[in-house]
Amino acid sequence: MTDIQNIRTGRHCIFALHAHLVFVTKYRHKVFNDAHLKRIEEIMRAVCADFECELIEFNGENNHVHLLVNFPPKVALSKLVNSLKGVTSRRLRQEYPELVRHYWRAQRLWSGSYFAGSVGGAPLSSVRQYIEQQNRPL
Repeated sequence: MTDIQNIRTGRHCIFALHAHLVFVTKYRHKVFNDAHLKRIEEIMRAVCADFECELIEFNGENNHVHLLVNFPPKVALSKLVNSLKGVTSRRLRQEYPELVRHYWRAQRLWSGSYFAGSVGGAPLSSVRQYIEQQNRPL
């Protein structure tokens, strides 16, 4: 049974929807350091708040990030992903000009694809532990 603290309510529904998202940098370039990942997390938390979602867990390595998101049923996951990737790409390229040299031709930080997995079968603690164990660059 779902843990009572993970259940959220809407106007006409009760839900516990979680998704594991993975975004990869364009061309798999290894561009992120710890400061970049901290800023990405801040930006993604703000975007999730705009969508009435909750970023439960965030971590990454030098060429990809993992997110565990709790989202309401009214949010289309593809719209959330597009907003997360678009806003972080734009803001990071503005705030960290050194990232632009990796993408001078593409003008994009993220690859066009992404992974989205429903997190209902595996215990959330297992997914959270997996994301926490990523090798974050220093």
